[in-house]
Amino acid sequence: MASYFLIYVFFFIFTAATKDLKSSDIPIQEACKATRFPVTCQDSLTKSNLITPDSNPYHILNCALSLSTKNLEAATLMVQDISKSSSAAGNRNLTTSTNICLEILGNSAYRLKSSEKALPNSRIKDARAWTSAALSHQLDCLSVLNRTNNNTDAFASNTVSFMNTTLVTSTSNALSMMVSYQLHGNQTSLWQSPKTEREGFWESVDGGSKPGLEPRVPTDFKPNVTMCKGVGICPFELVQSAVNANPDNLCGKEPFVILIKEGVYDEIVRIPLEKSNVMFIGEGIGKTLITGSLNFGLLGINTYNTATVGVLGDGFMVRDLTIQNTAGVGTHQAVAFRSLSDLSVIENCEFLGHQDTLYAHSLHQFYKSCIIQGNVDFIFGNSAAVFHNCTILIRPRQLDPMKGGNSVISAHGRKDPAQTVGYVFQECVITGTKEYMDMFQKDPKLHKTTFLGRPWKEFSSCVFVEWLGSDTSARANWSSQIPAAHVDSYSVTNFIQGNE
Repeated sequence: MASYFLIYVFFFIFTAATKDLKSSDIPIQEACKATRFPVTCQDSLTKSNLITPDSNPYHILNCALSLSTKNLEAATLMVQDISKSSSAAGNRNLTTSTNICLEILGNSAYRLKSSEKALPNSRIKDARAWTSAALSHQLDCLSVLNRTNNNTDAFASNTVSFMNTTLVTSTSNALSMMVSYQLHGNQTSLWQSPKTEREGFWESVDGGSKPGLEPRVPTDFKPNVTMCKGVGICPFELVQSAVNANPDNLCGKEPFVILIKEGVYDEIVRIPLEKSNVMFIGEGIGKTLITGSLNFGLLGINTYNTATVGVLGDGFMVRDLTIQNTAGVGTHQAVAFRSLSDLSVIENCEFLGHQDTLYAHSLHQFYKSCIIQGNVDFIFGNSAAVFHNCTILIRPRQLDPMKGGNSVISAHGRKDPAQTVGYVFQECVITGTKEYMDMFQKDPKLHKTTFLGRPWKEFSSCVFVEWLGSDTSARANWSSQIPAAHVDSYSVTNFIQGNE
């Protein structure tokens, strides 16, 4: 009798629970299996009332992306309010941080909108790349506010909490669903949370490593603008003035070519999001030089805005010049070049700095035959970037260089396993500047170790293929070798859509 009673109770509880579960919740549960935050995923999609029992996985994915956009709009309004109040209170550091946030959140909104347009056109790879960038921008804003606010402003703290628990998770959820949708289509029974190379997941190869598909900076375009400084008569003497002359939104059109004649251009250059397809042509490395000295030690200055040249507009191209940051001893982060430009091509250029020289921030970037100098994390960010045939030079540390120490070349910042990002160094040479090598030869023990990269964030990805100049016998335990069958996953064509 007791056993019948137990069966009845179990049946009653089970059927009651089943009745509480709406029929529209079942497809939500299936889709949310693909995310890192299934509970918040189910809760947010259920409350959205956008899902019906007939909703297919594609519709649920679109709804997840729409939720991310909605949350981003809310976060942007909150940051705008912080900016107004901090400005009125004279809090310069927080005001600067919110201004950076508003810029990169605007970029995040643009990338999410682009993803929403790409999905109906079966451009899932583009949608993943742009949503990856949108997530990176949100995480950057969150990081900037965290560092600056330090729990001193209650509203800023609430904004940080909203971004962390709602905005970032919703974007991560949409991105994770894209991965499963690309792999398994409508078969949600196969959907699962995203995995990385460390767990044996490798991106499929589309186009392989076919020769002749590498992007190049064209040489057959005539300059739209010629600029010079100190020699001759030119329409512009400032690089920024020439950039401002470029018409907005040239996507899909011929580039706006700026010929920068030999000379030293001491200025801070910004190429905004609306200035797409800008091309800089110099007259040679060391001849055309754009220089600045902004650094993290200055009041109201963050790593992001220390860059001598900072690019947001897509399709940026540059060749045959030098960009440097000359910040002195004890100034910490000082960026020479920062790029958030999708499908950007940088060829035969030199980047000079010490800590954080090259900020390859996000999206698809290609560096060919470039020289990059620094000593601490001097190639960093969260882009999908390929460095081909580049020369990477270790410089002596600025403070007490004769004391030696370790150096770190790259610090990649992938924070979500679904992001389609990483650094690939192909056929590069790694060595030291003349000053560094002279010191090293005098006392090799002082200049201990140069690390190819470090895991700046929990899912960092950095790959060296067919490269020269290092010893792998002391490989770190978190590092591994790529199976030969998967090397083509990191080709220019496949990894950064170089054929586009």
